[in-house]
Amino acid sequence: MKTAIPAVHSPARPTVERVIAGLTETVVGELTPGAQLPSEGQLAEDYGVSRLTVREAVKVLAGRGLLELARGRRAVVREPDGAILGDFLSAVLKHDPKGLFELMEVRQALEIHSAQLSAKRKNKASIAAIEAAMQGMREAAAELRHDWNAATEARFHEYDAGFHGALALASGNRMLSYLLEAMADPLRQSFHLSMQGHRLRGHTPEDTIAAHDRVVDRVKAGDARGAGQAMRQHLRDSERDIRAAQNARLSATIAPPVRRRK
Repeated sequence: MKTAIPAVHSPARPTVERVIAGLTETVVGELTPGAQLPSEGQLAEDYGVSRLTVREAVKVLAGRGLLELARGRRAVVREPDGAILGDFLSAVLKHDPKGLFELMEVRQALEIHSAQLSAKRKNKASIAAIEAAMQGMREAAAELRHDWNAATEARFHEYDAGFHGALALASGNRMLSYLLEAMADPLRQSFHLSMQGHRLRGHTPEDTIAAHDRVVDRVKAGDARGAGQAMRQHLRDSERDIRAAQNARLSATIAPPVRRRK
């Protein structure tokens, strides 16, 4: 297979960067998941570079999640997934409290639109997937009423993330689905903190389920505007929960003043 070299070629651009750009264009635009790249020798000939340069470029693409490497085999195009983006978002949430609110801003931009598109493009299969996630949340919530434990709460959040993922799939927009998949782990982290604030504000998991039900009802009715409004309200409430939890944590870390003896 002859690999196409990008038409734009600047002598000032580092050689390895030129190969990275060319391979990225080939992998993303021409090859399908599971396809093998040509041999290092073939790529070196196509790009007019050394095998070492090709090897470095291939490693960069593997690091970006585009290729899968195995000793003694040619590089293989990976099925797209959001693992790298998800890892980055998780790291941000872990080290920067403001990242949670930036994530909420991103969620509003994506998920309101996701709900609206889902209402327009719904079908039986997508509704069934959404309702399956809702049922999982209900079952976990019922268990939490009798025994609040970390494992059951984690299962509740798992189904919650599944709900948002199913809604993205129902939108029929592959990019939305990809981005929500990448956000799954960071969402679970934010859900845990949101649940803490939710309880501090006197609410229950059933209240969260009711907020989701309002979105589902509008999606089933084909009401795009109503679905978007219901999702917007749900995300605003979630942001209030997160703020309540963070304020409680901040208060707990502030030591009481030391009284001086008279």
